[in-house]
Amino acid sequence: MVYYEEGKIILRTMVREDIDKLVRGFEEQNWHKPYELFEEYYNLQESEERAVIVAEEDGAVAGYVTLLPYAKEGPFADRRIPEVVDFNVLIKYQRKGIGTRIMDVVEQLAKVKSGYISLSVGLHYGYGSAQRMYIKRGYIPDGTGVWYQGRQLEQYVPCNNDDNLTLYLLKAL
Repeated sequence: MVYYEEGKIILRTMVREDIDKLVRGFEEQNWHKPYELFEEYYNLQESEERAVIVAEEDGAVAGYVTLLPYAKEGPFADRRIPEVVDFNVLIKYQRKGIGTRIMDVVEQLAKVKSGYISLSVGLHYGYGSAQRMYIKRGYIPDGTGVWYQGRQLEQYVPCNNDDNLTLYLLKAL
């Protein structure tokens, strides 16, 4: 299914051939994203347990996002709020509006199920541009504070500033 098409940019449902393309794209920028991860996303999409939207620019895979129909963990679990999980635009395709278009599509998909959409974002500087984008798009912290390794972090507890240190955000659609 094609969700968006304008000029050289297409946003569509993931196809099996995207798996190798995504793995290669991340390898080219020295990020490890294993084949098994994308294979799992594809299989979950096929069983309708997760939506996977892939962005192409001029026929090349440029990025993707996945959307769970409802959050499975964190502060929005059991509240029937869709959750964005794993959103990436390959570095060479950033700053072209592709991420904005991906978020437009995923928010429209979420709106079919709920009046809200949720996500968590990492807190280290590597997530800086994502943090700014989410705030500009109207996402706000949910008020539960910082989470680490899937659990709400208590005050004054030491943790590592790694990809597992996150803040949950919510947006009214």
